[in-house]
Amino acid sequence: MSAECILAIDLGTSGPKVALVTTEGEVLASEVESTELFLSEGGGAEQDPDDWWRAIMTATRRITDRELVPAEQIIAVAVTSQWAGTVPVDRDGNALGRAIIWLDSRGAKYVPEVAGGLIRILGYAPLKLESWLRKTGGVPSLAGKEPVAHILFLRHERPEIYEAAYKFMEPKDYLNLRLTGKFLATTDSIALHWVTNNRDINNIAYDERLLAQTTLPRDKLPDLTRSVDVIGTLTPTAAVELGLNENTKVVGGTPDVPAAAVGSGAVGDFEGHLYVGTSSWLTCHVPFKKTDIIHNMASLPSALPGRYFVGNEQETAGACMTWLRDNVFCRDDALDPGAPPEDAIERFGELAAEAPAGSDKVIFTPWLYGEHTPVANPHLRAAFSNVSLRTTRSHMIRAMMEGVAYNTRWLMGGVESFIGRPFEGLRFIGGGARSELWCQIFADVLNRPIDRVADPLSANVRGAAFVGAVGLGKLKVEDIPSRVPVEKRYRPNRNHRSTYDELFKAFLEIQKNSEAMYNRLNS
Repeated sequence: MSAECILAIDLGTSGPKVALVTTEGEVLASEVESTELFLSEGGGAEQDPDDWWRAIMTATRRITDRELVPAEQIIAVAVTSQWAGTVPVDRDGNALGRAIIWLDSRGAKYVPEVAGGLIRILGYAPLKLESWLRKTGGVPSLAGKEPVAHILFLRHERPEIYEAAYKFMEPKDYLNLRLTGKFLATTDSIALHWVTNNRDINNIAYDERLLAQTTLPRDKLPDLTRSVDVIGTLTPTAAVELGLNENTKVVGGTPDVPAAAVGSGAVGDFEGHLYVGTSSWLTCHVPFKKTDIIHNMASLPSALPGRYFVGNEQETAGACMTWLRDNVFCRDDALDPGAPPEDAIERFGELAAEAPAGSDKVIFTPWLYGEHTPVANPHLRAAFSNVSLRTTRSHMIRAMMEGVAYNTRWLMGGVESFIGRPFEGLRFIGGGARSELWCQIFADVLNRPIDRVADPLSANVRGAAFVGAVGLGKLKVEDIPSRVPVEKRYRPNRNHRSTYDELFKAFLEIQKNSEAMYNRLNS
């Protein structure tokens, strides 16, 4: 008898991955499609929601047309996606133009009007700051890369779209709207709007004072549900487009960071995981609500019922590798932009292995699009430092990989302080985990064992499927770790300790000494 399955949809910045996953977490099939990213002057970053849906339909039909399991055995759809985006839609659910995604910072100049006052602490009026921190755990970022800033940007610079918008939807919730016709958000996806009272993790709701502080109109925001709740079934149109039955259920789903936390198998309190994809993060579940405003991280509602996780994110990680491949070393056929990602990461690993640990003290700072944590500064930029006539591209590629790891070590210091203990080890997921060398570099730079999970690229779709399976009563949370095996453990190489300690110190000095210059050049 065929296993019951969940169709998991993971909408990343580069495009969606769609997978057929059993309720036990086995990935039977997966397909990937690409979508276009539109960058513009002034910090603009947009994508076309119709392009998202086209790509999802294409990838899904390639799976469902194979008839790997009977249609009735695909019991649900669960979505995860990029977070902190804004899709304005009309009453019929049609997108009113492109989505503003998490990289967009054009609304930063309007955040002070809702966050500030005559007296300011770190840019915020004291009473507003206290209210946000006490109720939500965080505050609207002054960097402008969150929905509050997006919506303020639309109000000021795209008033025709703002007025026509019936609802402003997160990307995940927009996809659920396309699936079910329902205007809903989950209590975790809405968290980065900073308008919900999260003090009672089991009773999260919009807060009138927070809505007034952010000036977000409640009637333009969707109603709330939980990630594990069944929110409906497929519309007839969506069923036909995806090749599924109309009675297929749709669960609330969750954004990418909480999905990865679940899909990594690190679901116990203080069990950490590291993700390296286009962006990166290092996080874990915690049993408390807490905020570290200095390092821009906080306890946020998890996809798992009654749980918090540490919310943070670093803007560019794997994107640094893509940038090097496509813009610096693209003349080499093995690193050609048209080459498959797995070929590129393998070739990068081969080249980087030719350079010694520490890359002869060449240091790369990976801030190609600013940074979010442990500092929120959209003006920071990437650079290679200490380059000499002896520097080769092998040094530069390895320095890029090490620079991303230094950035993670910078973040890890804030996270370990937040949770009050060091990580005993970290589960590693995402595209970066495919590189043997990068796994070892992270172990050496962080001085922590790195556990690469099996099939690390499927962590997000696996996490979405687990959330669906928990919601459908097919799986218990405590069962999840045993469904995510560790493929290999990488232990820190003691011979590299002093080298990486010295270079990490220099990495922090570069950030400190160059921040004022970057602010001046890019503000």
